[in-house]
Amino acid sequence: MITLLLFLFFNSTAIKNGDDAFIKQEYDEAISIYESALSSSNDKGELLWRISRCYISIGDVAKREEREQHYRRAETYATRAVQEDSLNSDAHCWRAVSIGYVAIYEGVRAKVQAANEIKSELDIAIRLDPTNDVAYSILGTFYRTLGNVGWIEKSLADLLLGGLPSGGFPEAERSLKKAIDLAPAIIRHHFELGQLYLDMEKPQKAKKVFQSAVDLPPVLASDARRIERMKRKIAEL
Repeated sequence: MITLLLFLFFNSTAIKNGDDAFIKQEYDEAISIYESALSSSNDKGELLWRISRCYISIGDVAKREEREQHYRRAETYATRAVQEDSLNSDAHCWRAVSIGYVAIYEGVRAKVQAANEIKSELDIAIRLDPTNDVAYSILGTFYRTLGNVGWIEKSLADLLLGGLPSGGFPEAERSLKKAIDLAPAIIRHHFELGQLYLDMEKPQKAKKVFQSAVDLPPVLASDARRIERMKRKIAEL
């Protein structure tokens, strides 16, 4: 019993310390803390998806030629997280995120396959935790991407590659608004909604969204870039 309690204490301490480092945007330090607890953890899924999140965050601010390696590492850890705990919403969510990033570097057939896998993972994540704001945000981005796919590309995908999931701008708007309702202080949710309104040719709506988010405190290292882009767009619109 004492041994079990020590394991639980060590695991919770490692997660807290790793999360503290993540909040400080010290991603390498967070990875080191999470990794150190893996061998003795009785809940590896929680550690593994967090490591995946760190590699995504590193990739988002890395030099362009260095991003792929971080995203592929993220996918490896997220897949392991799902294997360790198939009922973990965050594990499925970050696997969806990492698959999406890796698909950037793949061919058309792999991209179509990835799209269906991403949708499946996000559906599972939301079913397991209807309050998972990250899953809704990523789903919104996913639908926005679908909305920007032309009918010719969709027809070819349906004919030759098994087809893309259905959905587009309306579904993207609902998903991103849901993410904002769940976590109104997260810059990414607002930024993606504003980008969606630009795609929908609703510039004043985009400007309003950007204005509501530009002074929010950064949570991720990549938020600095989002803030800069929102300020630029506000000045242009």
